[in-house]
Amino acid sequence: MIMAGGSSESLSVLTEVRAEPAVPFGGKFRLIDFPLSNCVNSDIYNVAVLTQYRPRSLNDHIGIGKPWDLDRATGGVRLLQPYRGGPYGDWQQGTADAVRRNLDFVQLQQEEHVLILAGDHIYLMDYRPMLYQHIQSNADLTVAVRRVNPYETHRFGIVSVGAENRIVEFQEKPKRSRETLASMGIYIFRKEVLVEVLENSDYIDFGSHVLPGMLQASYAIHAYTFPGYWADVGTIQAYWEANMSLLAENPALDLYDPEWVVHTRSEERAPVKIGPNAQVNGNLLSNGCRVDGLVERSVLSPGVYVAEGAVVRDSIILNDTVIEAGAVVDRAIIDKGVVVGAGARVGDGDDNTPNEAMPQQINTGLTLVGKQSVIPPNLVIGRNVVVHAYSDAKAFGKRKKVPSGADIGKNLR
Repeated sequence: MIMAGGSSESLSVLTEVRAEPAVPFGGKFRLIDFPLSNCVNSDIYNVAVLTQYRPRSLNDHIGIGKPWDLDRATGGVRLLQPYRGGPYGDWQQGTADAVRRNLDFVQLQQEEHVLILAGDHIYLMDYRPMLYQHIQSNADLTVAVRRVNPYETHRFGIVSVGAENRIVEFQEKPKRSRETLASMGIYIFRKEVLVEVLENSDYIDFGSHVLPGMLQASYAIHAYTFPGYWADVGTIQAYWEANMSLLAENPALDLYDPEWVVHTRSEERAPVKIGPNAQVNGNLLSNGCRVDGLVERSVLSPGVYVAEGAVVRDSIILNDTVIEAGAVVDRAIIDKGVVVGAGARVGDGDDNTPNEAMPQQINTGLTLVGKQSVIPPNLVIGRNVVVHAYSDAKAFGKRKKVPSGADIGKNLR
């Protein structure tokens, strides 16, 4: 069961118009592609995706599951939406509550174990060794964990492990911790235990409530240590860094491994075209891109056009965006279908004033432009600016310059 109903306000404009698991990543992928591909590559073909917040983009992307070989008569992929009526009908309040509201579906399945995944994490993982350990150890619950930097423990649920990998203590996002084993939000339950725990409690989240509650009730909870790359891209900075890490000579996340393909719904597009005067340096360019200008250290999604004389540096440009002649885009994340007018500058200057609406999240100089916005020609936009989705020339008024930290347009949440 993949948790895919999150709204993740920390991703700002990227999740104004779509659920977090539907956010594009690495040029041609979406976040949901990683758990779905991990499942089918691990021979798991009975998958449920639990949706809630703005699900249309996610529903369109998954469809009947054909790219993942999940369009099957038995098993396959099912999209489970919130519903009204019956004992479980209503809005989902958290991850555990989402599964509780679909326990009727869980109980109908033949399998003895339930794998619960987040729909918004980036990693390549074979779930079979974890399932094997779970069965061999006769655990009620097995939690995937990984080592994290001691300075990052406040971002994660931290576990303490005793003999035979048994979890003896759990702290949810502690300010300080000697332990560095963090929960990855990947759980395998014995089905009867999952049903028993959720039916007899009002727990909302797995990390905050179910895990501590089961520890207190002395259930057998074991840890499975995962050694590979894993990223939680729940913030703008983490999202930008994870994309940029793909540009390394030997990236930690290998998207080119023929033994572990990341499947996605690919669009039929022409090959990349590099113009005679173009300069491209250390980028990821997706199918259908046309570059006549200068592009450096950037990730371009399908169908992006960079006109002659335009400059794109250290940026993430999503599908079908047009960067017109003479425009400069520097350290920006630009959503789908945006037009950056001729001579405009997005991410300009050295003023690093934090964003006025989200000062804690947007303060590292990244400028965000929401879906299908239009940046007027010759407009200068500073750092840490958020331009909300569907903003047009009216949203900018008569101004020639947008100062760093400004918030433009209407938040559509």
